[in-house]
Amino acid sequence: MNKRLARERESIEAALVRLLPKEGAWPVRLNRAMRYAVLGGGKRIRPVLARLAHRTAGGDPDVITEAACGLELIHTYSLVHDDLPALDDDVLRRGRATVHVEFDEPTAIMAGDALLTEGLLVLARYPVGEEWAGRRVAAVQLVAEAVSSRGMVGGQMEDLESAGQLSTDAEDGDMAGKLERIHRHKTGRLLQASVELGALLAGVDDESRRRFSGYGASLGLAFQVADDILDCTATAEELGKSPGKDDAADKLTWVTLFGLEAAQTKLGELEEEMVLLARELEGPSGVLAELAHFVVRRRN
Repeated sequence: MNKRLARERESIEAALVRLLPKEGAWPVRLNRAMRYAVLGGGKRIRPVLARLAHRTAGGDPDVITEAACGLELIHTYSLVHDDLPALDDDVLRRGRATVHVEFDEPTAIMAGDALLTEGLLVLARYPVGEEWAGRRVAAVQLVAEAVSSRGMVGGQMEDLESAGQLSTDAEDGDMAGKLERIHRHKTGRLLQASVELGALLAGVDDESRRRFSGYGASLGLAFQVADDILDCTATAEELGKSPGKDDAADKLTWVTLFGLEAAQTKLGELEEEMVLLARELEGPSGVLAELAHFVVRRRN
């Protein structure tokens, strides 16, 4: 899977360089900050998901590479804003200084704003051609809904509000429901939309699209549970960001609520669920099942 992901990333990196404003173009400082944020590494899981889902649905992934990169631009905006002093207040991202540290806080805010807008613009423009017009409209609607107040931003808001609420007298069921809702929205919705985008652009029927979306929803939750575990088990060098921040901030996570062993058990259950869903889409073996294993076993 690592070799496959490396090949996927090569295509995505080249497209990101093409799509981003050129170095030295006006406004120079803003464009430099955008390029710094996007081109500083990363797993590129969201565009990879879109490409792999598109291939599984019978399409040519190279046709949707630019559209898939729109997801990465939007994801990067969320990271830039998450790292700000008013939110997670982090100084390290992808192994180097966060944007507000490398530049300044106002520039980081503007760079995040620009990346969100640029990502939606890319989705509205690609794939090029009148025959894609209807699917482009549907793609923008899908992704915009996923990152709206009903999706990612809503999950981020509830995550902020939940900090410090973890207490021994809280009902586990209530806290567990809140935690799953946060994870399915804050992290899960854009990952789910990435899978669904690939299927949508391949022109699948509604039932097939729902199956792709279901796989993406399980993967999105698993991704965040894995992040919760990594925050207390991985090093800064492995993560490329500061570990241990969830516990220090008294944040609601699978580990802080249930403990490390229970979180690992939950992740194993989600892995089995994803593999079963992947088999419904691609048969007994395929790239989506491989990706399920990669997501839960990664170290960063």
